[in-house]
Amino acid sequence: MDVLTAAEMRQCDERTVEREGISWQGLMEAAGSQVAEFVARQFPAAQSVLVICGKGNNGGDGLVAARHLEAGGKRVRLMLLSPFEQLSQDARAMFEKLPQVLKKSSMLLATEEDLHRVPFQDCFHETELFLDAILGTGFHPPLRGVAAALKNKLADHPAPIVSVDLPTGWDADSTAMSAPDAFRSDAVITFTAPKLAHVFGGLTRGPVAVAQIGSPAELAVSRAGLHWTGASKAIIEQPRALDANKGRFGHVLVVGGSPGKAGAASMASLAAMRAGAGLTTAAIPRSVADIVAGFAPEMMTLLLEESSSGNIALNNLDATRMDKMLRGITTLAIGPGLGREPETAEFIRELVLRTELPTVLDADGLNAFEGHTELLDGSKRQLVLTPHPGEMARLLGSTIADVERDRVTTARNFATEHHATLVLKGWRTLVAHPDGSIAVNTSGNPAMAKGGSGDILTGMTAALVAQFPKRIQEAVECAVWLHGAAADLFARERDEHTMLATEMLQHLSRAIETPVERDNFTWLREGQR
Repeated sequence: MDVLTAAEMRQCDERTVEREGISWQGLMEAAGSQVAEFVARQFPAAQSVLVICGKGNNGGDGLVAARHLEAGGKRVRLMLLSPFEQLSQDARAMFEKLPQVLKKSSMLLATEEDLHRVPFQDCFHETELFLDAILGTGFHPPLRGVAAALKNKLADHPAPIVSVDLPTGWDADSTAMSAPDAFRSDAVITFTAPKLAHVFGGLTRGPVAVAQIGSPAELAVSRAGLHWTGASKAIIEQPRALDANKGRFGHVLVVGGSPGKAGAASMASLAAMRAGAGLTTAAIPRSVADIVAGFAPEMMTLLLEESSSGNIALNNLDATRMDKMLRGITTLAIGPGLGREPETAEFIRELVLRTELPTVLDADGLNAFEGHTELLDGSKRQLVLTPHPGEMARLLGSTIADVERDRVTTARNFATEHHATLVLKGWRTLVAHPDGSIAVNTSGNPAMAKGGSGDILTGMTAALVAQFPKRIQEAVECAVWLHGAAADLFARERDEHTMLATEMLQHLSRAIETPVERDNFTWLREGQR
């Protein structure tokens, strides 16, 4: 599923009308009915609904939704922010289709002073859910007039607000995390495909879903090559063959660990096992063997020679030891807890250069290439890099601020230059591929801001690559999505402050089992409690 700009969405709608024979009012009818279904499913207890409509197509969607909600048994009232004669042609047509009871109960909020009159005050007091259908994809800041005053009125109201297409006041083309002038939102329902704001913005802590209203997928195309990670989850949703054996699902070798950081290699290895790798071996310094081996009985270990400081030594790369280390391995994960000792850094660089196995590099596996990025060449083998902004800055010889200033360009340029898949972690993790395409991830929450989360992702990524070696791009996107989705499941049950990195794995099975497409919607986010 591609991520579109507002202009691309308009073009998609226009081509749908021209090519598919669907009228503009037909699209509006489909959109509004999906809004009503979304409200009924997500907020079944809310019986009194106030539908607030602007004068354009977003308002028209709201009018259709009001009709369907009323037919479904909800107590619906309408609030128009423009007189009837100022509504768009299609919105006026939808108003005429309303039952008389809704037409007669509709209220015109023409001025800011109207908000303080008794009928409006009573209406707000009685409302159990607000449907925000004021401004959508066509909006450009700033928010003005009565809409701005209404935003302030609703800010602290206890009833939830469902946003049609976008929260009013949010620019569809914005890639910012926040929009201070926008309406608050408890759920968002959009149509056909996500827009930039849906994947980059923190529109809501509630659910964000996409409904299909008749546009063919081939018309919803991003010229910037942006798409959504969640669509790649399909590769892991198929049941395994009945005659499956562990040899079919790859053997991951996690190279990591050092004194004081044995847990990093342990977590990455455990994550690889949980994410479905057929076999997992942790290649670790001898001095941390007891810690790592005790982490899980299913985990195999390979003990490596140490330097004087207890880190992995360079002599592990002599022909005999290297052959033993890589025999039977299908995927490498290098970095968790390795430390930054110069000898270990040289070991990492040499290991990556000498092997043609698919390789996932994280943490100190990436730090070893600071000042040596010319050695990162994915054309010689499948190479997956998973830096956080600090590690990315070290690789580029720049600052975190430089990386964060334009994450999309930074990720795309590095991935294409080094023929690698690059996972740039952070707010809306990006998965950039050698062909220049970029997937944006929308799962995950602040519970993941804790040590060990990256190690879990490293193991999961290696496991997915091991299972789907011919579908590397989808495998990495799937791992990133599942990583965040498992954390989201935790946050819906427990307080986000308390999650340990390994507790994500306790929710991984449910994350895999829960389809992103269900109930007629594609779920960009499931939402938190």
